[in-house]
Amino acid sequence: MRLIPTEEQRELAATVRSFLADRAPMARVREIAESDEPYDRTAWTRLSSELGLAGLAVPEAHGGSGAGFGEVAVVLEELGAALTPVPYLSAAVAASLLVALDAKDLLPGVASGETVAVVALPDGEPPVGRIVDRGEWVLEGVVERVPDGPSADLLLVVASTGEGRRGVFAVAADAPGLVLTPLTTFDLTRPQARAELGGVPARLLGASDAGAVIDRTVDVASVLLAAEQLGGMRRCLDVIVEYAKLRVQFGRFVGSFQGVKHKLADMHCVLEQAESVVRYAVWAADEAPDELPEAAAFAASFMGRAYFQVAKDHLLLHGGIGFTWEHDAHLYYKRAKADEVMLGPPRAHRARLAEALGLT
Repeated sequence: MRLIPTEEQRELAATVRSFLADRAPMARVREIAESDEPYDRTAWTRLSSELGLAGLAVPEAHGGSGAGFGEVAVVLEELGAALTPVPYLSAAVAASLLVALDAKDLLPGVASGETVAVVALPDGEPPVGRIVDRGEWVLEGVVERVPDGPSADLLLVVASTGEGRRGVFAVAADAPGLVLTPLTTFDLTRPQARAELGGVPARLLGASDAGAVIDRTVDVASVLLAAEQLGGMRRCLDVIVEYAKLRVQFGRFVGSFQGVKHKLADMHCVLEQAESVVRYAVWAADEAPDELPEAAAFAASFMGRAYFQVAKDHLLLHGGIGFTWEHDAHLYYKRAKADEVMLGPPRAHRARLAEALGLT
């Protein structure tokens, strides 16, 4: 991955964009969002099988393509622009965690898209893992919010293993004692669930002290979420610029009004900054692991606020129609606000960045 996308990455972006425009237009996004289906299963199957996107960053030996986070980020930009209701972000983060833990037997199913794996990362007190018999583990506790939890076939639960250690446990979605309760979410295009673990049988993946791997996974999740946010920001700006060229008020195109031009220029400047932030963070994920903690924390602290500001201005500049249920602007507004706090509030990421820079 270079800071500037390669020709192959641009071709990948064009392929995904064309596929989504044809198979997952906004009408389909709304259909899924307003139904009881957690995600677009048809789109997910075709993205996974025909395009092979689920296993992009999985080694070829385990059924993947052996690509890097740069290619995954390219796909996420297009999915974020289209608001496609598929669990790609969660699956990509889970795949990177499984690769880091060397869970070879689980990777082929995840790489093919047949198994939708998501990471259950607790906001506060983690579930507790304990050994009950002959090395068998069970988990007890609650994870309040699991993005794409209703879509999951496999949960990768971060839990305490005692004495301040954290481990990663594989839990089947139909395991006895596991209750996944779908939540009423602000963003209708990304479902979430509350996971209650009441003595759930679980398999420990890797070592019982996997804190470093878990911290790196949080960094990877921050980078990949930022890439998805960048795609949404770009779509918001593209749409409102086209609208400003077409909408006539008081006998003039609204894009000719100074207030509108200045706002669009501000949005463009934010987008340019965001692209630089994301490109550097993705490069660090692939090429500079020592720089990843700072790059990921910076991306997370910047992108949440930036995307929400652009999405809000995109909605407001549409005027009254932007506030209606029939218009798509509110879907981007809700996605932006939900993304801003999905991995924690911006202040938490600023604290991570300060710690990574040695400022605390």
